[in-house]
Amino acid sequence: MTRPRRLISFDWAMKRLLRSKAHFGILEGFLSELLREEIQILEVLESESNKETALDKQNRVDFKARNAGGEIILIEVQYQRQFDYLQRILHSTARTLVENLQEGQPYGEVVKVISVSILYFDLGQGEDYVYHGATRFIGLHRHDELQLSEAQQDLYQHREPHALFPEYYLIKVNQFDDVARDCLDEWIYFLKHEEVPEGFRARGLQEAKEQLDILRLPEAERRAYERYQDDLHQQASMVQSSYGWGMHQGRKLGREEGREEGLEVGREEGQLQERLRIARSLLDLIADDQLLAQKTGLSLAEVQALRTP
Repeated sequence: MTRPRRLISFDWAMKRLLRSKAHFGILEGFLSELLREEIQILEVLESESNKETALDKQNRVDFKARNAGGEIILIEVQYQRQFDYLQRILHSTARTLVENLQEGQPYGEVVKVISVSILYFDLGQGEDYVYHGATRFIGLHRHDELQLSEAQQDLYQHREPHALFPEYYLIKVNQFDDVARDCLDEWIYFLKHEEVPEGFRARGLQEAKEQLDILRLPEAERRAYERYQDDLHQQASMVQSSYGWGMHQGRKLGREEGREEGLEVGREEGQLQERLRIARSLLDLIADDQLLAQKTGLSLAEVQALRTP
């Protein structure tokens, strides 16, 4: 059986292709299948996330758009393991809320933010591969859910408070079992394998199959894409080796001293080694020590020590 042709990865497509209005249909298809409602993207919003390298995009949102309902949708593709990722997406949504409420506007003008995370590492504990989080107010005694008043329903065009608060979708791609049970699963199959098998019918996928063909890229763009993929593989290897080394050291220290703290020490040491490796690879590219420290999470002294023979 001939495998489908490999397509451009979704994160690269968001950075280079899907910001064009001509390609909004691909993103609209993905979001419509995920959110179970018709999504129309009106505009792509400027964001600090529009960086070119994997390192530059740390703590950034990959894609930020406003839909026809006035809601802001944040999409991030994350390859590297991050223990505080849940706080990271909380920070991103909170920052978006603040940035979009102008001085003097009433709180009723606060925008609805939907955060979509496409994760290629395991986050937390759970057997599913798609998780949805929303804010709901439940009575402590009667266990009923708080509803909006009639006046508030008229104002906001919603019945329940959770419709006003940020919502979060976590897609754990690697946990998907490759069985496409519905149209959303077809999209997750594409996110995992970067290909669209014959017979898939999810909205936007056929357009993605036509427009995201690697062979359609100009030669220079194809070479840039291949370098980007190599960079991702390198980063993944560094993270895996650092994490594994840190866990090994932690278990060893824990066994020797009989303390749980050993695991945490090893984990922190592994993360430090990862940052140091990344910094060493960038010494010739970034001459400003302060900037390099900011990009890698190291202290200024640690960066300066790396430059010392």
